[in-house]
Amino acid sequence: MKITASVQKRYAEGANERQAELCCPVDYNTEYLKIIPQEVIEKDYGCGDPSQYVREGEVVLDLGSGGGKICFIASQVVGDKGRVIGVDMTDDMLDLARRNAPIVAKEIGYANVEFKKGNIQDLKTDMGQVDEYLRENPVQNSEDFGKLKQKIQEIGEKAPMIADDSIDIIVSNCVLNLVSDNEKKQLFQEMYRVLKVGGRIAISDIVSDEMSPEHLKNDEKLWSGCISGAFQEYEFGRLLEEVGFYGVSIDKFDKEPWQIVEGIEYRSMTILAWKGDDAVSFDKNQAVMYKGPWKEVIDEAGNKFPRGKRMAVSDKLFTKMQMEPYKDQMIAIEPHVAVTDDIPFKGGCCGLSERKPEETKAGTKRITTNPSQDGCC
Repeated sequence: MKITASVQKRYAEGANERQAELCCPVDYNTEYLKIIPQEVIEKDYGCGDPSQYVREGEVVLDLGSGGGKICFIASQVVGDKGRVIGVDMTDDMLDLARRNAPIVAKEIGYANVEFKKGNIQDLKTDMGQVDEYLRENPVQNSEDFGKLKQKIQEIGEKAPMIADDSIDIIVSNCVLNLVSDNEKKQLFQEMYRVLKVGGRIAISDIVSDEMSPEHLKNDEKLWSGCISGAFQEYEFGRLLEEVGFYGVSIDKFDKEPWQIVEGIEYRSMTILAWKGDDAVSFDKNQAVMYKGPWKEVIDEAGNKFPRGKRMAVSDKLFTKMQMEPYKDQMIAIEPHVAVTDDIPFKGGCCGLSERKPEETKAGTKRITTNPSQDGCC
């Protein structure tokens, strides 16, 4: 099955005439819809609203931006100090988005959105540049083909469509499932590459409760209709974790399925995840304590945090635990005397170990307070 061709054909048709079967019911903030042209709203095919996770001043990347609806919402949220990039491979959808971008810009008073042509699983290759090259250098023989391959490699290396560590948040609305199974891991690796450290993803997509069998995956209509290429619920998060994301969280899970095919339920889910830091870890005598309500939790690295225990952590993990999505679940405990030396963090033989209170108080005099004076009651 030619997945890419099938998907592009279906969505090219959707750019010219509304395809109701490609939509899940979604409620958006109506304040942001007021200035978006009606043809963009009518030809939007999504299953969630990842734009609600965008913040002022951020650089946003929308994967599979289609007619531009999520981008135009995000452009209002990030404001004139922010920036929004939409990536799509379908020319008709790009035309729809690009011709409406000046209208939106005029309404909000600034232009901060651009749309690029490319495959979301290859964010290095700007297919707009490739198209320009082909117009001037059509491929007529094997030598020309070799030159084209060299040009594509050059574009990816010297002028990547999306640069490394350049994006604050990646959003996507019912698109990742359209990528072939053998390219989904590459897609996640590309997402990880372009995010800044601490950057995050907010992905609304279709998931299945069971794995889709091969005969459904080979059905072009079901694939291009966001069904048979859907991630299985658990596999979605597992793949994100496998490429390095942390804090993987299911933020929205539709109770009722959108479609049922051969007893398999397909529904909308929104998943969040963050990009970590690969820097060297040092021991600064810091600790974190898990608040609860669970007896114990385990992170992606296998670190265990029992409720109420001071666990010795590296400076890197200490910082991470004070950020999303952990900050409301952890108590950060600094040492009484700051450790300035860069001592490599070793941890315990079987993971994290407890940080004894005397370690936290190292370097300070042991004193006794009089509980009869200046009481707290």
